Amino acid sequence: MSPRLVPAGSDPARRRDRPLTITVDGEPLTGIAGQTLAGVLLAADRAAWRRAPSGAPRGVYCGIGVCFDCLVTVNDERDVRACRRRAQDGDAVTTQSRATDDGRQAR
Repeated sequence: MSPRLVPAGSDPARRRDRPLTITVDGEPLTGIAGQTLAGVLLAADRAAWRRAPSGAPRGVYCGIGVCFDCLVTVNDERDVRACRRRAQDGDAVTTQSRATDDGRQAR
């Protein structure tokens, strides 16, 4: 399965695209109404947007809201699962990190 968007002209479901724009760490990204935040990030070639305590990159793992690998901050609300939250035009998304430099867990 590809995270790429199917062009509306060749979509057998004949959907009508309604574009939206979100910002991720200040960078504008475009998406389509109905996409999850993770879908917008994946379509923009961002496979990872968080760091684990070990420093390992994290993004979508399960894609259904069971794990916590895709956490982001949305409009100042922390710990939002990007795979479960539908993107809304104007959302301000900030990536989160649990990676630490001194052995303490970041908040």
